[in-house]
Amino acid sequence: MTRIAIIGTGRMGTAIAQRLIETGHDVTVWNRTAERTAAAEKAGARIAPDLATAAAAEAILLALTDSTAVRSVVDDLVSAGIDGRLLVDMSTLLPDDTRAVAERVVAAGAEFVDCPVGGTVAPALKGQLLGMAGGTDAAFARAQPILEQLCKRVEHLGPAGSGAHMKLAVNLPLVVYWKTLAEALAMLRGTGISPETAISVIADSSGGPTVLKNRAQVVIDTLNGTDQLGTVDIETLAKDLELAVHQAGLSGATLSISEATRASYAAAIAAGLGKFDGSSLTKFLSGA
Repeated sequence: MTRIAIIGTGRMGTAIAQRLIETGHDVTVWNRTAERTAAAEKAGARIAPDLATAAAAEAILLALTDSTAVRSVVDDLVSAGIDGRLLVDMSTLLPDDTRAVAERVVAAGAEFVDCPVGGTVAPALKGQLLGMAGGTDAAFARAQPILEQLCKRVEHLGPAGSGAHMKLAVNLPLVVYWKTLAEALAMLRGTGISPETAISVIADSSGGPTVLKNRAQVVIDTLNGTDQLGTVDIETLAKDLELAVHQAGLSGATLSISEATRASYAAAIAAGLGKFDGSSLTKFLSGA
């Protein structure tokens, strides 16, 4: 058993807490909005009244929205004292932001690993996430037993920031895919081919990504007119797209397809679809 604190109890943070409780760990959670800890508490987590209490855990996992939230929490943890602790940031950030956080944590005497993950709530609950880790060999070795209980695969990719870089690359094809799928379905308009048949055939083809195979019914229900709340929603996908485009600009890479996709996400969010599944972008663009 390891004493673990999870900072951030959104959908993913709560699922991670539940999984770690089920695998025998002593889990404490903290969230800036305290009422959002209710589901984790029901699953058996203790509620930390403040970050100083959370900082007493052996390992501290962050599952936060953006770099502003991560920096704020890390500043408070450092002030509380984290000497000898392990901090694992599972948030999706720019690599430079991750490296800055790592320097702050290491200077405070703790070990740091960035390990953003691929997957949503359902695989998190089953320990089937994809972990992309960055950090020193020693820090990763310390984090690995915890991460292996959350992930079907954990890849140590290099120093701090490497996991953040890989996560942006992993997310980018998915972000673009929802627009590509819209164009494929628009081409089928008027043919009499139903959404059920179209999605089933595409999912079984070489053009069918894992998300379509795993979430085919969500996509079909959306195309039939019922938008589904997203575990990874359009706003989150748009945020990750902006991070990827920004990072590409820093490295001199050209992301012409990604650049062209930005306007589609902005239009979908303006239409009130931000909290819905990525397939709602497909429906919105295809006119389904």
